[in-house]
Amino acid sequence: MAFLNEAKGKKRQFFGTDGVRDIANRGMMTPDAAMKLGAAYAVFLAERGAERPKIAVGRDTRLSGEMLQSALMAGIASSGGDAVDLGVIPTPGVSCAAMRGPFSGGAVVSASHNPAEYNGIKFLDGEGFKLTDGDEAEIEEIFLDDARRRRAEPERIGTVRCGEEYRAGYLESLGRLFRGIEDKSYPIVIDAANGAASDFVGPLFSEWGGGVTFMGDVPDGTNINKNVGVTHIEALAAKVCEKGASLGIAYDGDTDRVLMCDGRGRVLDGDVMLWVIGRWLASRGTLGAGVTATVMSNMALEDLLAKENIKVFRCQVGDRYVLDTMKREGARIGGEQSGHIIALDYANTGDGLCSGLLFLKAVADLGEDVSTLADRFERYPQVLRNMKVADKNAVMSSPLVEAAAKEAERLLAGKGRMLLRPSGTEPLVRIFAESRDAELMNRAADIMEEAIGKAVEGR
Repeated sequence: MAFLNEAKGKKRQFFGTDGVRDIANRGMMTPDAAMKLGAAYAVFLAERGAERPKIAVGRDTRLSGEMLQSALMAGIASSGGDAVDLGVIPTPGVSCAAMRGPFSGGAVVSASHNPAEYNGIKFLDGEGFKLTDGDEAEIEEIFLDDARRRRAEPERIGTVRCGEEYRAGYLESLGRLFRGIEDKSYPIVIDAANGAASDFVGPLFSEWGGGVTFMGDVPDGTNINKNVGVTHIEALAAKVCEKGASLGIAYDGDTDRVLMCDGRGRVLDGDVMLWVIGRWLASRGTLGAGVTATVMSNMALEDLLAKENIKVFRCQVGDRYVLDTMKREGARIGGEQSGHIIALDYANTGDGLCSGLLFLKAVADLGEDVSTLADRFERYPQVLRNMKVADKNAVMSSPLVEAAAKEAERLLAGKGRMLLRPSGTEPLVRIFAESRDAELMNRAADIMEEAIGKAVEGR
């Protein structure tokens, strides 16, 4: 498929691909805005039948987190909902609480992999799944409508209470997975990104027999993701080599993503994890229909899984689209190169801690040699070119560009693939090409780049 456009539906003004984000104390990340978002979400749930919405609320380690979480929970209470404060906890920990506890939904104050000066708010449903685009658009409508975003009568004001037991419950669920790993004899390095995983990795990996080196586990409110975590995987790679470890594991700020390094510091990304965990699930008879991957996943993943008679289902970029495809096709695991992995028998959203443990268990059970994975996963060369354009829609609908796409696809037929898609957040059109033949791949990308240039110039 040559063209990928943004999903259709209600247009969202504030919500992006992963909730609402802004610089802390600016725009949509002020206490006023957070309070209104909390109230809007409580009303949203009430209008869908929750007589007195009960919402699990967590945050990551950012300095602005307590301020925004307090405002968010005040908004929930002001609209007649009950907020349960889970404190600092990974996003999947809130999902776990929402799924297993008596909750109507969940909310997380986090900007994930973004720098510390940013923050964000995202919502989950009562099963711990992320909301749909339509649901988020509906919350925006309530947010903007003062009359609809009603305040509760004095006797109906909600409560705010501590939910420490849900943090403990999440850690215990991870502990059960950890105890099932047969081989814990080799040295590893864990990078918590100075984020939400920081308080969890110590207790979770305390019984790792081969020895653990921790890094990025001393958050101070301003160092989340700073030169650590999945966005700075080179720091983990260097530490693995320095310590002579066999494996490194890194998370992002809210711990919904995980990436690995082998003993030589080579990155094992989400594609490699899907290859390993997918085969392990298949060996247990719990894979379902196959593995879901985005259009950006390397074609090597399909080649290697095809040897095991495992089908790969492709979807557009974004974890919610991964989940939608998994549900539609009956696949029990899916994910992205970035390390956002969803394993539905274990979690209802991306869970870096859980996915990392599943990888460790799969490696042990399959008898894998981690040091050979990067060599055996023979990637197709890929190229990604970003072209700045004033009007993405005009470019995507240009006859010149359409004709060039057909020519590029003809060139790559049976030897690779080409994708063209507009950025969801920037004035860019992205050209992606992949082929075993690097020269062919670059020729296809050149054809598209030239056509887009002519379309922009109006030639």
